[in-house]
Amino acid sequence: MEASLWIVALGAAVAGFVQGLSGFAFGMVAMSFWAWGLDTRTAAVLTVFGALTGQMIAGLSMRRAVRLSGLLPLLAGGLAGIPLGVAILPYLDARLFKLGVGTMLAVWCPIMLLSRHLPTLAPSPRAAVAADAAVGLAGGVMGGLGGFTGVVPALWYSLRPLDKDGRRAAIQTFNLVTLGATMAAYTASGTVTAEMLPLFAVVAPSMLLPILLGGRVYIGISEADFRRIVLALLTASGIAMLAAALPSVLPPSAS
Repeated sequence: MEASLWIVALGAAVAGFVQGLSGFAFGMVAMSFWAWGLDTRTAAVLTVFGALTGQMIAGLSMRRAVRLSGLLPLLAGGLAGIPLGVAILPYLDARLFKLGVGTMLAVWCPIMLLSRHLPTLAPSPRAAVAADAAVGLAGGVMGGLGGFTGVVPALWYSLRPLDKDGRRAAIQTFNLVTLGATMAAYTASGTVTAEMLPLFAVVAPSMLLPILLGGRVYIGISEADFRRIVLALLTASGIAMLAAALPSVLPPSAS
């Protein structure tokens, strides 16, 4: 148990710094630590709790950049997707989930990262509404499965014509709303148990200073550097997921 607490604290601290820097990615970074020592359900609940706590702290600095009316399709899709993710969670094969998401991130994000000129997507207003709703739905489902609300929106907004503050504000607002709804759904469905409460008391203080430090570092980086950091974090998270999943899905080697 003591070793598990150290894993929880270390994962929360590293993920808190990354969330403070990028505005998202708490779940992916924390899960790369917690997947080794916690069961899937506990790791999912702690991820949502930690990410939500981080968004409540870091989101205060971005409140002026938020344009809620432009995010309504994204938020509506996210809220619609959360119940689906929560319903799937008890039946989820965590290995295949990590393998699929890890493969997507580890292949697609480096391509975007190494491209000299990333494409900028500026769809028509009607197409943008439909795309935002679809992206939100995917983010909501992944949030219900374990707090990965920011993965798909981060990829989507890295291709939209926004500055770094606008991009970060959109992702953080989506995460704050959907993570709050996910935590409420976890509580209502009985996914959150009394045995998890002491772990909450480890996660929250472990991430407090790192997330504030990450927010300070964010202020000094350029827009291009911010985009590269986001893609690099997604790539690293994909590789970490693959590393956790592959040993359990590959056949044992003959001795």
